[in-house]
Amino acid sequence: IYFARSDSFIDGVSVYEARKQAGRILARKYPVEADMVVGVPESGIDAAIGYSEESGIPYEKAIVKNSYIGRTFIKPSQKERMKSVKIKLNPIADKIKGKRVVIIDDSIVRGETSKHIVRLMREAGAAEVHMLISSPPFVCPCYFGVDIHDKESLIANKLTTSEICEYIGADSLGYLSIN
Repeated sequence: IYFARSDSFIDGVSVYEARKQAGRILARKYPVEADMVVGVPESGIDAAIGYSEESGIPYEKAIVKNSYIGRTFIKPSQKERMKSVKIKLNPIADKIKGKRVVIIDDSIVRGETSKHIVRLMREAGAAEVHMLISSPPFVCPCYFGVDIHDKESLIANKLTTSEICEYIGADSLGYLSIN
């Protein structure tokens, strides 16, 4: 979902095509009336392209990523994570103003990045912000490369999908099912 490069193959399957397929499934499961689909750089882009292709809603680059920040969710403290998130992603405001936006990301870990992205979209003038996630809810720690120490750190382990939606400030929230 996250660490693999788009040009990789895992068990003979293209990571890029698998991510696009995840976006297509999201489009069928969560149809939204919207003006644009936006992928959160970098790992949400491929699924956003798939969502766009399946739904017919145009894909737009409306979030720019500062490539020098690194992975914010593995920073050691909440203060450091928030500082990094604030300078990692920036909206292209003239693309967003007055638009109904579908944001596609790969996962929600603690919820802070998603909350920040939704706030950025609102501040840029988005009329609606729908957040769709191309993985199931992240509810258990992973000890194979992701620095999450316990279940209590994971928002989906503590809150329901509707509570997470309210917390991040989105108009709707949906996850890809485990199936």
